[in-house]
Amino acid sequence: MNSVPNFEDEHANTETHGGAPARALRILALVSAHGGAMTLAEITEALALPKGTAHRLCSLLVSMGYLARDVDDRSYAVGKALRRLALNTMKHRSVQSLRHDILVELVKQVGETCNFNALDGTQVVYLDRVEGQWPLRLIFDVGSHVPLHCTASGKLLLAHMPASESSRILPYLRLDARTPSTITCVMELERECRQIREQDYSTDREEFIAGMVAVAVPVRDSRGDVRAVVAMHAPTARMSLDRAIEMLPYLNKAARDMQGVL
Repeated sequence: MNSVPNFEDEHANTETHGGAPARALRILALVSAHGGAMTLAEITEALALPKGTAHRLCSLLVSMGYLARDVDDRSYAVGKALRRLALNTMKHRSVQSLRHDILVELVKQVGETCNFNALDGTQVVYLDRVEGQWPLRLIFDVGSHVPLHCTASGKLLLAHMPASESSRILPYLRLDARTPSTITCVMELERECRQIREQDYSTDREEFIAGMVAVAVPVRDSRGDVRAVVAMHAPTARMSLDRAIEMLPYLNKAARDMQGVL
């Protein structure tokens, strides 16, 4: 779980001048940095807020979609509106072109389509991609969503979720069999996630689409938290999984470069 940042000194002046809006922003910053759901008591203690004030602001943020009630209905988690705000920020044009340039260079090195992906709720969203120059290729538009359980990017993001969050999500994931190779058992998916954490990369062994393999590596922020994924996929007619894994040094270099433009 991520450590809770100290907001008192950093936001003292903002709190004085901003009142309730500043407090609401501090709550959003706290919950989003926490890495999982927080109870009202945890929020009030971390921000030194009166319980009534914290409850009123959390209820307001829930009504606006920036926070969401967790499954036990006593805790608060990041809501859809806040996730969308984060994704839109990551797609901002000033940094999008820099990330795109990194992908362009990566495709030149590996010769196959490469993607920059992130978590959007319980799915993976394509934030950017650069196509390989081949007639046989799989096309997903930017903004497309794919499942967590059967894609290299999805399994990697799932593997690096805080344990409290993944344990809540896993029982509710629909582990649909997309191909004969798709993992459809929760225990097997958990074992796969442990292996991904150990080796620090993920693969798609024709689990999402028959005849396609993929590899993915994490993009970490300055604190070491996984924020996004750099991934490459290719048809098996052109590249074996073993050959795709040999491209990991190039993907890892691109992921390190991406850290500076998150």
